[in-house]
Amino acid sequence: MNILMALSQLEVTGAEVYATQVGDRLTQRGHQVFYVSDTLSCPHQGQHFRLRFNKRSLPRRVWHVFYLIYLILRYKIQLVHAHSRASGWSSYIACKLTNTPMVTSVHGRQPVHRSRKKFHALGYHAVAVCENIAQQIIRDLGVPEQQVSVVRNGVDSQAFHPLPATNNQKPVIQIIGRLTGPKGELVYQLLKQTINLDANQVQVISGSKTEVRFAEFEDKVEFCGYSQDIRQTISQADLVIGAGRVAMEALLCQKPVFAVGEAKALGFITLNNLPAALASNFGDVADDGKTELDIDYQQLAKQLLDLPQNTAVSEQLVTAIKAEYDLDEVSKKLLDIYQSAYVYTKQREVPIIMYHRVIDDPTQHGAYGTYVTAQRLEEHFQTIKWMGLTPITFSELAKVGLEHRFNHGKRYIILTFDDGYQDNYDLLLPLLKKYQFKAVIYAVSGTDHNQWDVSHPTKPDQRFELMTPETMRKIDQSGYVEIGGHTVTHPKLAELTEAEQQQEIEQNKAELESLLDRKLNTFAYPYGNHNQQTKLLAKQAGYTYTVATDSGPIGMHQDLQQIRRIVMFPSTTKFGLWRKVKGNYTYKKLLNKKTD
Repeated sequence: MNILMALSQLEVTGAEVYATQVGDRLTQRGHQVFYVSDTLSCPHQGQHFRLRFNKRSLPRRVWHVFYLIYLILRYKIQLVHAHSRASGWSSYIACKLTNTPMVTSVHGRQPVHRSRKKFHALGYHAVAVCENIAQQIIRDLGVPEQQVSVVRNGVDSQAFHPLPATNNQKPVIQIIGRLTGPKGELVYQLLKQTINLDANQVQVISGSKTEVRFAEFEDKVEFCGYSQDIRQTISQADLVIGAGRVAMEALLCQKPVFAVGEAKALGFITLNNLPAALASNFGDVADDGKTELDIDYQQLAKQLLDLPQNTAVSEQLVTAIKAEYDLDEVSKKLLDIYQSAYVYTKQREVPIIMYHRVIDDPTQHGAYGTYVTAQRLEEHFQTIKWMGLTPITFSELAKVGLEHRFNHGKRYIILTFDDGYQDNYDLLLPLLKKYQFKAVIYAVSGTDHNQWDVSHPTKPDQRFELMTPETMRKIDQSGYVEIGGHTVTHPKLAELTEAEQQQEIEQNKAELESLLDRKLNTFAYPYGNHNQQTKLLAKQAGYTYTVATDSGPIGMHQDLQQIRRIVMFPSTTKFGLWRKVKGNYTYKKLLNKKTD
């Protein structure tokens, strides 16, 4: 995907580190990431465009919106990820006007006023970096709970690993963070009231310009400026004071952390107070709605006297931090949200259409109408080609990468045919070759005809032959077809016991893999019939992609064991096919179902 990270800042912030580190990880995964912000100091891959979001007059904001629209159109941006209120407001308008998916990472407490309640400007989804922020925007801004997720600041845990103990003559205390706004006031009071500047060597690490009021500490405090290598900087410390990213990075280096943020003071971080630290982003966000700093600095001074007894950071604590903040896991969670934002904003998913038999003889209609004529199927293929859709198999989708299925310039479709009829070889395969299309055939392995329909107690069907093992091997080796599993006898799986379901799924898979001499990665539930146990059994059998029929979420990525398909009927015309696969058919269908 082409992703635009939008930030508003005049100095290095945790949001910038977050955006650039996540952006670089997304770039490594094959996505194209761009940045737009006032400044961008952190090293990053991807092009940066300067836009003065902090200039917030009405004419400026109008200019911001038009410039963002230009970037979206010029660079084929498929999703905007905003990281601040100023950039988020303009991005929201630009995305609305261009129908571009948008998500917002919320890094701090949001101001509460009437216009903000009515105009959230958060896009499809709000990604809060901690629980207290999520609760605040739900409680105070009225953002629907289903539109809010907690995804923590991502940290490259491989870059931050335990450091050896220091051998400093005096304990080195590092305060890391901004020197402006509430955090600047916090640093000032820590130096003024809390830290013994004579007993400790104090270093202030910040990218902010040092204000005049800090001049009184210059004889006893080192103002070191911005660090390009925070791990190397932290290696000198006996104690790190900070919040947010600073705290988690220091803990990963097994450095003791005294967490004091804009909203609250947690003191030394241990396993016991880690839940409170996670929920508040290590003190940056209160859980009681307070907006003013309310910290007893004298009490903090007493706690700091325990520094020698609180120097050990346990391996269990480091492991817990890794589990919460690992950059790869954070990136995966964001990609899941990106995909949902794209699907629901664009009302578009890779269409997966379902056929059964292909016939050229009217006597082959059968009792259930599970057919399409060869002439009608060719019309469908012509329409698919006209629409610029590329038919692929699930194995090819896996190679492309599920997260890349929406990449600009690509529009995929998956053609599926259930049961494995002989006519698929006789009539479907020649059409696939003619149009250079690919298809997936889900094969039953325990019978040579449609026995499940022929033996129906009240509405028996006529007999239709399935492919022989030799024919199935030939069509699989043709290069135009992928074979998938479809059980041994085509039962309604949800009506069977767990053991019976397992046998139907696993025996079918084993028989087909033995026949084709390769692994299968996709399975279809007969009749679309399944339950939660069926889904679990299909996954345990080794199927990555399991398709249903008219059930499952709109987004394929949301449940790979219940992928929704669109049914094609004998009466589905070229226009009917176009209507069903152009994009919003499933979205509208589910929306109408909810309003019934």
